[in-house]
Amino acid sequence: MTADAPRRTTASRATDRPGDASPFALGLLLRQAHWRAATAMTEALRPLGIELRHFAVLIVLVDRGPTVQRDLAAATGSDKAGIMRVVDDLERKGLAVRKPVPGDRRVRVVEITPQGLELFDAAHVAAEPVDERLVAALGPGEHELLRDLLTRFAYPADGGA
Repeated sequence: MTADAPRRTTASRATDRPGDASPFALGLLLRQAHWRAATAMTEALRPLGIELRHFAVLIVLVDRGPTVQRDLAAATGSDKAGIMRVVDDLERKGLAVRKPVPGDRRVRVVEITPQGLELFDAAHVAAEPVDERLVAALGPGEHELLRDLLTRFAYPADGGA
């Protein structure tokens, strides 16, 4: 350290405000953005009788088709007990069914029902105006840019952390 350089005695204060240079700022901003989007989408799903955790499983089932519970847990970031509760809820509502896997009576595959597909489609219709409100402050092309940047951030090409 040189004599004319000021000595820094405290670390940068982490905030989620624009321009924060703290190494924690990105995480805080992502947390705030997630909270805002999740709150809005939860409200869109409420009239349909499901929560985001239910919809997350429906997304995986639509995307992958019938899926074993342990893979649903991994795909949604849930634990074994949590995914069992969600699948129980979906079964009770007639949105998904568990079926035995031939050759392994311990494993069950979860499959979306026709009623689950109808609700999945209805959820998208309900979410469209919410999505538009969430990105209303962005300029032309920025919604697509934000989605692209977040996708690349969440799923890096090298698979790294």
